[in-house]
Amino acid sequence: MNQSNKNDIINILTDSFQNNKSTNFVVQQDSKRAKRFRSLIEYSIFHGEKFGEVFLSEDKTSCYIILDTEKKKLTWSSLIWDLRLVLKCIGIARVIKVMKREALIKSHHPKKDFIHLWYIGVSPAKQGEGKGTKLMQKIIDKAQSQNKKIFLETSTQRNFKFYESFGFTEVVTLDQLGYSLKMFSL
Repeated sequence: MNQSNKNDIINILTDSFQNNKSTNFVVQQDSKRAKRFRSLIEYSIFHGEKFGEVFLSEDKTSCYIILDTEKKKLTWSSLIWDLRLVLKCIGIARVIKVMKREALIKSHHPKKDFIHLWYIGVSPAKQGEGKGTKLMQKIIDKAQSQNKKIFLETSTQRNFKFYESFGFTEVVTLDQLGYSLKMFSL
């Protein structure tokens, strides 16, 4: 993927997740927040390219990042990206807090391989035009062709009905993070 497309994805996801409680939990909230958020999305793009799929629509207004747990492996490059995430996004003092959050989330993931819908975003100016629906259907078709479940987490209440409209069911709500995080499966 070229740098221009990466920048488009970073911009879409930054705009889409600006007020997201879950991503803001991970990103250290200080004067460098914008740079830190960019680092989180760059990290996510790396992992999506290496262990799943990063998709940008032709009109460059919507995108998603999915992980295929069957492909997810610990590599030297992923370890370096993890370290970069700590230093550039999370902050050393907050690592344990974020790791506990990740462990809690993973404790509710399926034991079998699945598609993890990590991010789906539509430029705010283009929301409500069916772009998210097209992306979601593309992800569902991909998972069905591989005979895999899809799993996702969201803290954005307005997205609950969107996922439910595709047949997703709530697995659990985690309330011990300082915000509600719902986990859905299809």
